[in-house]
Formats: sequence, structure tokens, C-alpha cells
Amino acid sequence: MKAEELYQHLKDLAEKLGISVREQNLRHAGLRVRSGFCMVKGHPMYIMSKHLNIHRKNEKLAECLNRFPLEGIYLVPTVREFLQHHGPAAEAPNQKTDGA
Repeated sequence: MKAEELYQHLKDLAEKLGISVREQNLRHAGLRVRSGFCMVKGHPMYIMSKHLNIHRKNEKLAECLNRFPLEGIYLVPTVREFLQHHGPAAEAPNQKTDGA
């Protein structure tokens, strides 16, 4: 699968999870800003630097998506394999567990 196609699959997955993916020019932010997950007015969003190469975009988005439960979502096998190679699934951001 081409890197651009993989990126589209990852963005589609993010959308299924309710996460908007936005590419921004972070070089002109005036501060040292990096790509990452955030909440904007209560809506989950992943801000991606548009200056990253496509392979780095795929890696960064996969790292974010691995924080969410993906078991019940159909993924193309290549996409699922890519996600598995970028860290185990962990709890979603800002969620607490009871330790059980």
C-alpha cells in the first residue's frame, strides 16, 4: 500500500473515532509547536504539521490512534498491521482507570 493511501486510511479511522485530523502550517505559530492530539472546544482533534513527510505523518497518526480501542472497527489488514507496529493500544487520553 502506498504511503498516501495508508495516510487516508488512518485519517478515515480517526474520523470513525470522532477525531478530526487537520493539517496546519506550524512553522508560523510563533512558538515551538508540534503535531499532536488535543481537544478544541470539547471536540477531539489531531493537529498535523503539513511540513512532515508522509511517512512521519503516518507514524505520528498511528501513535495517536493506538491510544483508542480499535477492536470493534474493521481495518484493512495492512492498516491494522501498521498500527500494531507503532505501539500497543493504550487507554485513550484523559481517561482514568480504576486499576482493576
